[in-house]
Amino acid sequence: MPTNETWTTKVEQLAADERETLLGTSLSRRFSRLPLWLSHPANIGAFYGLLVSLALLLPYAFAEADNEVWGVQWIYHTGWLLLSCAFLGFISLALVTVSKRHPVTPPRSMLYPMPFLGLALLTIDRTGLLSMPAVVVWALLLLPGPVYVHLSWAPRWRLLCMIEDGTDPFEGMETKSETVAEAEEMVGKDTEMLEVVDAFESE
Repeated sequence: MPTNETWTTKVEQLAADERETLLGTSLSRRFSRLPLWLSHPANIGAFYGLLVSLALLLPYAFAEADNEVWGVQWIYHTGWLLLSCAFLGFISLALVTVSKRHPVTPPRSMLYPMPFLGLALLTIDRTGLLSMPAVVVWALLLLPGPVYVHLSWAPRWRLLCMIEDGTDPFEGMETKSETVAEAEEMVGKDTEMLEVVDAFESE
């Protein structure tokens, strides 16, 4: 198996758009620095479940003055969150292995606020101000991590595994840079068409 240095060298030798596909944005780049066994989609999903569980400590601990079993409830729900998110990570990897699709940018503007909104609704529910539907609360808390893993990290992890095994995941595929170069050759000095090509490259 190639060493981490060899794996890094292979990634650096790829085209810029291929490196971007492999490494993604800041969050995925952090995960890509981890050993592949540790950054398995199931582990990343479980890590998200752990983060959500830690955020639930205060609502569980201070929701009711006479709540003497909040710790048991928290541990119980933490276990379910970890298992659910890890299981969804396994499912995502299985689906990606079959479909062989490449990473897709998750809808960040929609996913990022969801855990905070779910936490706020859970706090309101547990303090007794209003009764919130449990399905809505837990969906808001649970879904962002697994959606990110399914759309972005599981496909990216599969590609990184292929790189580590010495397989080129982009073999036979026309990269964006090649497409843009061919388009520039076709349009020549047509400035309007070049603007369209530049816009395509920026996307």
